[in-house]
Amino acid sequence: MNGQGLDDDGTITREGALDRVPAAFAPVVDATRAQITGTFGSARLHSAYLYGSIPRGTATPGISDLDLLPALHDEPTEADRTDAKTIETTLDHSFPQIDGVGILLVGTRTVLSDLERHDLGFFLASLCTPLLGTDLAEQLPRYRPTALLARETNGDLALALPRWRTRAAEAVTDADHKNLSRVVARRIVRTGFTLVMPRWGGWTSDLNECAELFGRYYPERIKQMRVAATTGRAPSADPTVLGMLIDDLGPWLAAEYTAVHGDKAPRP
Repeated sequence: MNGQGLDDDGTITREGALDRVPAAFAPVVDATRAQITGTFGSARLHSAYLYGSIPRGTATPGISDLDLLPALHDEPTEADRTDAKTIETTLDHSFPQIDGVGILLVGTRTVLSDLERHDLGFFLASLCTPLLGTDLAEQLPRYRPTALLARETNGDLALALPRWRTRAAEAVTDADHKNLSRVVARRIVRTGFTLVMPRWGGWTSDLNECAELFGRYYPERIKQMRVAATTGRAPSADPTVLGMLIDDLGPWLAAEYTAVHGDKAPRP
């Protein structure tokens, strides 16, 4: 891998590996494997993946969350989603090393579909670390930092903004504000990075690096993006931070993204 997250052939290097998991999180990964296997079993589960800071080896005990992607043979049902919520709660309550658990439950047909080839397919093949089962990345292409990839990964930020505003208006506790600020900040930083990704010609998932690379091309917005990167790592209960992200930086970024890369292909 070169300094821009690419292999020698110019494709994006897959992030993460089980041997990079910090020692403090090894029991979490072992319990995760057992929970997913025991809950879904081979009849429902095709494969499962870790993503985020834990398989990248950059997780901080007590601060980092656990991110999981189980891929089912069939499309997830409400019963499957209920089971996933139970796993989230069980793991989160069992391990003080993690601050929250997020499970993205998907069906293999969706992952491998043409519509998701440069979004969910890219995410699994490039940003997820195999934990269980047969790796679906073997059926997906190698990806390059192109405008097509930029459009299909983050070209729908404008659709998220109204949902975030509704959640912000309904937020009551500090925990509500922190949970939402983490989601919003991470999405905005990654969208800012993919906006400039084809010009830079590489890939990174490090929030600080994403913000700084964005700032090379949009220096007038770098201070706001740095706040977003900080909030993505250490969520804020300050409603003014959330307001800046949702009502100022977010709308500007969504409009600029559409102007540069166009809109993401609509989903059913």
